[in-house]
Amino acid sequence: MSGMNLSIQYTFLPHTDPEASLAFYRDALGFELRQDVGYGDMRWLTVGPPGQPGTAIVLNPPSADPGLTDDERRTIAELMAKGSYASIVLAADDVDRAFAAVEATGAEVAQEPADQPYGVRDCAFRDPAGNMVRIQQQL
Repeated sequence: MSGMNLSIQYTFLPHTDPEASLAFYRDALGFELRQDVGYGDMRWLTVGPPGQPGTAIVLNPPSADPGLTDDERRTIAELMAKGSYASIVLAADDVDRAFAAVEATGAEVAQEPADQPYGVRDCAFRDPAGNMVRIQQQL
């Protein structure tokens, strides 16, 4: 549609341990903590890249949706454990440098940097909940 000016404000990724997720996104990736909201025994963390206040990731408890059945909650937990439930792709100007910095924090490496046939060099990590976090650089 012409005349629309849309941008991505939030994306949601599930977490299983808010402290471990905060350590990964803040300490390994360098994101800033913007909000830390608790409700009962659940916690939502909003993180984002410094200098980009309009873009953020909300790390949320996967079982927070009251409409989920016990079977659906189990399925989500199984998919998260396999690392196939959620993912995000980040951009970097130097993927090799980003890889070295994140790897040095002890993050779980899923793929070392490699050139891809579709014009990017990328690498991948799993966050503490098993979410795939890819970092790409345009070639």
